[in-house]
Amino acid sequence: MPARSSTIQQDLWNLPNILTMARIAVIPVICVLLAIDKPMAGVAAAALFGAAAATDWLDGYIARKRALVSLTGKFLDPLADKLLVMAVIVTMVAHDRLPVWFVTLLLAREMSVTGLRALAAAEGLILAADWGGKWKTAFQLVGLVCLIIQYCYTIDFGLFSLDVRFDRVGFLLLLLSLLYSLASGWGYFRSFLRSIEERAAPPSEVPSPEGVDPG
Repeated sequence: MPARSSTIQQDLWNLPNILTMARIAVIPVICVLLAIDKPMAGVAAAALFGAAAATDWLDGYIARKRALVSLTGKFLDPLADKLLVMAVIVTMVAHDRLPVWFVTLLLAREMSVTGLRALAAAEGLILAADWGGKWKTAFQLVGLVCLIIQYCYTIDFGLFSLDVRFDRVGFLLLLLSLLYSLASGWGYFRSFLRSIEERAAPPSEVPSPEGVDPG
């Protein structure tokens, strides 16, 4: 659906963009709760993070349903997503919940893909998201929720109970997310190279119809 023509001030106060800005506004609260490093603070931070992540789907749904898609929203929505995830991850590194190498690889991938998309846009090319990016996002969000909860909790399944170390489960999911992230980044790079090669290739000669003398 094409973006509506309207002013930035009007766009900022439509419902989808209000939800997006609320997602940005809650980031400092989540980071403060993470810094407290106590079980109840972790549960509260996980709940806020989950609610903020849910608004990513909700604002897009409302924008499409009510024809409120705007250029402002197209800029704010991915920005809010990246700010939310990166703020939480950097805070976790500061409190020794994630290793530095993990964040370095993740940031390198995000910056590379963002730069590649900008270069593709300048060349009039569109790099569509692939299946790897969707799996990356799913593993990343669930993994971050588990890592925010952090502590070991006993979960009762009825017939048996299980002690779950949420920090270990979260880190495993984030590792899977990183693998999918790097794979999807390579997919973007291959798609870009393929598009450039197709544009540079000379048009194929169209054969003359059978039995017709072209001269």
